[in-house]
Amino acid sequence: MATGDALSTHTFGVQLGGILVESVQEVSGLSVEQEVVETRQVTNSGEQLIRKQPGARQAGEVTIIRGLDKSSAFTDWIKQTLNNGAVNTARQNLTIEIKDSTQATIRRIQLMQGWASKWEGPSLKAGESSAATETVTITFEEIVVE
Repeated sequence: MATGDALSTHTFGVQLGGILVESVQEVSGLSVEQEVVETRQVTNSGEQLIRKQPGARQAGEVTIIRGLDKSSAFTDWIKQTLNNGAVNTARQNLTIEIKDSTQATIRRIQLMQGWASKWEGPSLKAGESSAATETVTITFEEIVVE
């Protein structure tokens, strides 16, 4: 790959803890925000100054759409919080790896202390031949981009 080539967004992998999450079709909502702290000061000459500085980093949410399959590891993890309410034991780090055309990892995004906060099942329609998918919203405390 030549220097400066943009990466394709269709080659990626998702891991929960160390387990590969299968049948992932889409990951969206990857963002990080930081609070802006505004302080107002008055100078010796009486002029008002407004200064802005970074505050606390905010937690975030990401949405994963995946094919509904027989793989149980990801489904069991979702059930820990949504069915059992066991958020403390369900917290896991998720890793999203963006890969180049040779499948080498070029960028790694880690979502720290994530847990499933919402699950949405497939739309079912008689006569439809599309794949059944599930949509999972994952709330996390910190995002690390490497």
